[in-house]
Amino acid sequence: MSNQVKKPVGIMETVLRDAHQSLIATRMPTEIMLPIIDKMDKVGYHAVECWGGATFDASLRFLKEDPWERLRKLRDGFKNTDLQMLFRGQNILGYRPYADDVVYKFVEKSIANGIDVIRIFDCLNDIRNLQAAVDATNEIKKLEGRGKSQVALSYTLGDAYTLEYWAKMAKQIEEMGADSICIKDMAGLLVPYKAAELVKALKESTKLPIQLHTHYTSGVASMTYLKAVEAGVDVIDCAISPFALGTSQPATEVMVETFRGTEYDTGYDQAILSEIADYFRPYREECIESGLMSTKVLGVNIKTLLYQVPGGMLSNMVSQLKEQHAEDKYNDVLEEIPRVRKDCGEPPLVTPSSQIVGTQAVFNVLMGERYKMATGEFKDLLRGKYGQTVKPMNEEVINKVIPGEERFTSRSAEATGHTEPELAGIEEEMKEWKQQEEDVLSYALFPQVATEFFKYRQAQQEQVDVNKADVKNGAYPV
Repeated sequence: MSNQVKKPVGIMETVLRDAHQSLIATRMPTEIMLPIIDKMDKVGYHAVECWGGATFDASLRFLKEDPWERLRKLRDGFKNTDLQMLFRGQNILGYRPYADDVVYKFVEKSIANGIDVIRIFDCLNDIRNLQAAVDATNEIKKLEGRGKSQVALSYTLGDAYTLEYWAKMAKQIEEMGADSICIKDMAGLLVPYKAAELVKALKESTKLPIQLHTHYTSGVASMTYLKAVEAGVDVIDCAISPFALGTSQPATEVMVETFRGTEYDTGYDQAILSEIADYFRPYREECIESGLMSTKVLGVNIKTLLYQVPGGMLSNMVSQLKEQHAEDKYNDVLEEIPRVRKDCGEPPLVTPSSQIVGTQAVFNVLMGERYKMATGEFKDLLRGKYGQTVKPMNEEVINKVIPGEERFTSRSAEATGHTEPELAGIEEEMKEWKQQEEDVLSYALFPQVATEFFKYRQAQQEQVDVNKADVKNGAYPV
């Protein structure tokens, strides 16, 4: 043991972001997070993921919380730990591409409010849709001395996705100036021995640190982590046990125990981890009792590997079929998904491409004729408005769905006409609500939801009891 070269694996804790996004639809409020921060800060985590992804939208929409305020509170509590967020490339945290000035300002404000690492991904792995966010992070790092960019490979299967493809992409990520690379396996498709091959291939083509992110959906994730760590992966994403497994990540304590006494030993104290787990356990029970955590998402679903469909996409599809009283068509739709995906150039299935492909597959089956009807988003995917796919699209499908239409080959911001600065116009539009610069960004991403939140915030600040207000004479008792 004594002559072993130590290469401890780092762990990023996901309980404050992806774990609750995956298990309880991103509904964990800030007040549940704050009491345990002090303990979490003592673990020595590589980083804690606590922002971005769906947390921004969910805070405003369902929890009536300012996501920026949450970030500032978390930053105050975490004195020694890097904070990480998830960022959808040119789409930021919204569902359309934004102009570069909005991307820049969002990165600047995320770092200013406490984020250290920004994980950036694109649903088509189109490198051009990642560049603006990486450039912004690097520029702010030069000015402020903090802020790192991590670019994620949206992992998927298909003949185009060879080890050479991933290695080439890793090289491009290094050249674009990112600080690290993440293998983002959103559907739990990466099996153990393939993970070892992939990590080795990436390690040969880049010097950047490699982080691995997966979900337990298909039941192999802990073994995948074991093989990946042996192959040299630097950091793995885990969730404290009450919010682990199912559609979430492998359990932090289990991985810490797995590597104890080996060259990969994390050095984390199980006693502290146990206190953190004890803290979250009653909240987990509460979520199960209220139905917020469905036991359906806690099991293993091996169909994920057969059809490459992420857990969230499956549940989406089931509810679409239920609405149409067509549950008996479930298997037909599952078989149609890979065909639709092939027709549109084999994109990885991750937000928003997963929803676009899944919904189209449902239409194809229910209509009894493929592409008799197509969604606006599917048409935009064919038009090239989301960026370039790895493989060419099916010309017959293009001619049926968007006959004779213009197709785009530029990056998404240009293909959708978002090349001119947008920020000043957005600020003008929402100026009556602006109390901090960050409000402009909240409004830019979710105009309706943010406006509702601003109205709620104003009522709280003025302590207006809306029920007692004399609206006719404009008298609000405070």
